[in-house]
Amino acid sequence: MYHSKVQFSLLELFTTLRLSIPQKRWRRAFVGICSSRIMVSLAKDVIAKRKDQLLSAFSRSPSYTILDINSNGDVSSSCCRVDNRGLIKIIKEKNPDLLRQQGGVQAVAAALETDVENGILGDAEDVASRRNIFGSNTYPKKPPKSLFHFVFEAFKDTIILILLGCALLSLGFGIRENGWKDGWYDGGSIIIAVFIVVGVSAFSNFRQSRQFQKLSSISDNIQIDVIRGGRRLQISIFDIVVGDIVCLKIGDQIPADGLFLDGHSLQVDESSMTGESDHVEVDGSRNPFLISGAKVADGYGRMLVTSVGMNTAWGEMMSSINRDNNERTPLQERLDKLTLSIGKVGLAVAFLVLVVLLVRYFTGNTEDENGNQEFNGSKTKINDVINAVVSIISDAVTIVVVAIPEGLPLAVTLTLAYSMKRMMVDQAMVRKLMACETMGSATTICTDKTGTLTMNQMTVTEFWLGQDAISDYASPTISSVILDLLHQGAGLNSTGAVYKPHSGALPEFSGSPTEKAILSWALLKLKMDIEELKKTSTVLQVEAFNSEKKRSGLLMKKNGERLIHIHWKGAAEMILAMCSSFYDKNGSLKFMDENERKKFELIIQNMAANSLRCVAFAHKETTEEGLDYKEDGKIHEKVSEEGLTLLGLVGLKDPCRPGVKKAVEACRDAGVQIKMITGDNIFTARAIAIECGILKPNQVADNEEVVEGVEFRNYTPERRMERVDKICVMARSSPFDKLLMVQCLKQKGHVVAVTGDGTNDAPALKEADIGLSMGIQGTEVAKESSDIVILDDNFASVVTVLRWGRCVYNNIQKFIQFQLTVNVAALVINFVAAISAGEVPLTAVQLLWVNLIMDTLGALALATERPTKELMEKPPVGRTEPLITNIMWRNLMAQALYQISVLLTLQFRGESIFSVDQKVNDTLIFNTFVLCQVFNEFNSRKLEKKNVFQGIQKNKLFIGIVGITIILQVVMVEFLKRFADTERLNWSEWGVCIVLAAISWPIGWVVKWIPVPEKPFLSFLKWQSYRNK
Repeated sequence: MYHSKVQFSLLELFTTLRLSIPQKRWRRAFVGICSSRIMVSLAKDVIAKRKDQLLSAFSRSPSYTILDINSNGDVSSSCCRVDNRGLIKIIKEKNPDLLRQQGGVQAVAAALETDVENGILGDAEDVASRRNIFGSNTYPKKPPKSLFHFVFEAFKDTIILILLGCALLSLGFGIRENGWKDGWYDGGSIIIAVFIVVGVSAFSNFRQSRQFQKLSSISDNIQIDVIRGGRRLQISIFDIVVGDIVCLKIGDQIPADGLFLDGHSLQVDESSMTGESDHVEVDGSRNPFLISGAKVADGYGRMLVTSVGMNTAWGEMMSSINRDNNERTPLQERLDKLTLSIGKVGLAVAFLVLVVLLVRYFTGNTEDENGNQEFNGSKTKINDVINAVVSIISDAVTIVVVAIPEGLPLAVTLTLAYSMKRMMVDQAMVRKLMACETMGSATTICTDKTGTLTMNQMTVTEFWLGQDAISDYASPTISSVILDLLHQGAGLNSTGAVYKPHSGALPEFSGSPTEKAILSWALLKLKMDIEELKKTSTVLQVEAFNSEKKRSGLLMKKNGERLIHIHWKGAAEMILAMCSSFYDKNGSLKFMDENERKKFELIIQNMAANSLRCVAFAHKETTEEGLDYKEDGKIHEKVSEEGLTLLGLVGLKDPCRPGVKKAVEACRDAGVQIKMITGDNIFTARAIAIECGILKPNQVADNEEVVEGVEFRNYTPERRMERVDKICVMARSSPFDKLLMVQCLKQKGHVVAVTGDGTNDAPALKEADIGLSMGIQGTEVAKESSDIVILDDNFASVVTVLRWGRCVYNNIQKFIQFQLTVNVAALVINFVAAISAGEVPLTAVQLLWVNLIMDTLGALALATERPTKELMEKPPVGRTEPLITNIMWRNLMAQALYQISVLLTLQFRGESIFSVDQKVNDTLIFNTFVLCQVFNEFNSRKLEKKNVFQGIQKNKLFIGIVGITIILQVVMVEFLKRFADTERLNWSEWGVCIVLAAISWPIGWVVKWIPVPEKPFLSFLKWQSYRNK
């Protein structure tokens, strides 16, 4: 009767669906099948007396039909039968009663046409049909900010608005005074210049915003392990469909809503969704519900995906989150303070210029173009007075525009965006902007061994049975009993998987490198039949491997037997400590006394000294009567860890990555310490450290450079702080030891970068100044806790990140030096000229053009320099190094003084020296000033190196920007006379401007010979003020 009810409900559901024409054939077929079954069921229940006759009658109408219907790629009929809304409701409400009404997890899997062992078919047609019915695993994002948004933001600047207001007044009075034809030039030129500056700045910010969004989408593209067509595959989280079987392990993010299929000790962290910090246990009976966005905290398992995308609570939440990147990095905050300080100086200078010019105008000390006194009291028209005052205000406001280094934030944004883009090419994905610049200050890198310093391509190279090394697997040297136990220990006590496409094909292995190596060894060398093993065995309980325990345990029995087998696999010396006996190669059980134990320890040490990772297998037997069961039928006690029998030892070789030794040497040359923190034993750790160049061959394991995690943990705080700088290798470390190391180093003033790949590494990654997670082996928890993801898990890429970090910092310093030189020169020239002559030599339009050159074009030119070798030849900057160094002060003051001297000479003596009128002289001042900035851009490329042209051919963008700037300057002077308020210059006058500007090159070369004190320049001023007090 239960079956008939289910069939009625399915039939009712099916008939209510709105189907396309091709799908109606499926509907008719389904209705026929269900009707047949319902009639049979009714016949059994209602007419019991005529049972035999009725059954024989119905037997002529079979209860199933084989159909061959060509659906032309349309949606699968089986999936149409599923109540999608009901499934969504079950998971969201975590309602076990609703799940039971649907027939349980297995019934849901069958309805979704999912094979619980082999998954969905996984071909393009199957995936497409599921996506059409149930939706894709994506969610709508808020539209990105448009270009007009950034233009609007730029116009919010108060200074720009004041300048526009003055320009509009000037435009109005000019048109009223001189008509449309000639009256619009003064005000209109300023308006056009303002729009150009704002437009270029807004477009730059718009492009960088798009770049950040692109990188964010890459960061969201998580790789998920699924089973499709019997094969374990890695696919994008966005390609998950309903019906997929997902393999979960510690640290994974649950990619969609679903139901627990099978697994062991599975616990999830749902705090991101529910706010509850306690881990939730997931099993097949009490709580089979898995929600999207949660993290796997312990154990492993498989889940059936039932809801994706916007049908999950995670999708609804993420679609409502604004993911704009408003993060302010420490360097940006420091630059904000610098900009504010310079802006205050600019405002003060501009106010003085405004007062001086107004006083000189109203006291009759200024003349117009014809030499007449501009202000004659009541004789002067009110329009002329207002026009003159507006012009004076415009000049003063323009000084503020030039003085405020608005290009500094833009330069930071540009260099961060550029470096992030280039780092992606160099296998490093930046998740947090501040990591780009902080990495340049790193003084210590704490790195993992496996997969970072090594290739993470493990193979079993040694096998010890008892105290005998086994090399010939073909001869019957291994007892069949031992072989059977090794098959169980390697094949069942594993999170890896084996897939054989067809009979005779080479098997495919998936899982961690260690698991893949052991499975490959057991399958190919020990002739393990993994399929037969799983069919004839039942796993009762699992103790999952993690980086703290460094071992995994298993409780299993063979089908039809009452004998329980306990298997342990893990770090050799830890498993050895749990053993009291061992098997020899003949299968004889022997007691392990102290002498025997020492022999095994020596074998482990010798393997470790050859850079092998040592893994041991141990076994124990018990009976079902000795197990304590819970009320729900689960085993109460943990897997026994005492009185085990050692089955064997294997040595796994993981070769060092090519180029890692060179990368370690580069870090040392750069003044960065490298500390290797590994879970391997002290002998393996030391051997790998020597191979990688972290340790020298003559350094022994019991000195101060090498320590075990437990030893470091048990130091007194004073002893720990004393030794932390000297330690190069920490073996058998736990995630807590790594965290402790980071905390100690930070207390001693180090800027610490840490690599990590496990879930338990998250605290250390968060605590470090720069957390570097691994893109291949790293869990999603580790990646979310990190600042940068190393996509290829290679230590050489960590060094590349270090180089880029220094490049970011160096590029910002270059631009600051360039910007401050312009600011100092422009402020002093306009201020002195205003005080002495009553006019400013650089007009509002000209100053806005200079502002465009140094802010946008200058930032593009200097902020996109690529890393150079000399960056890795200097010690790290550290935390307390000033942003403007003594070297920068020396360079910028020399250039600023030269520019001020030349331009003031032109201002007061230019007309007589070159026999030109005032208009041409003002053009000479403007042209020389701009060309000085162009030549000074070359000087700013190298803060210390005397050869400023080194590597310039590699930076085509720099050459292009300089060329564009020169071409635009020629256009400004020669063709935009009315707009820029300039006069055309002849060849000799151009030559004079170029020569005067080019002198900045030899000046830059000479001043770099002048030594500077190590103590920051500003500290002398502070000390003098303190002394005067």
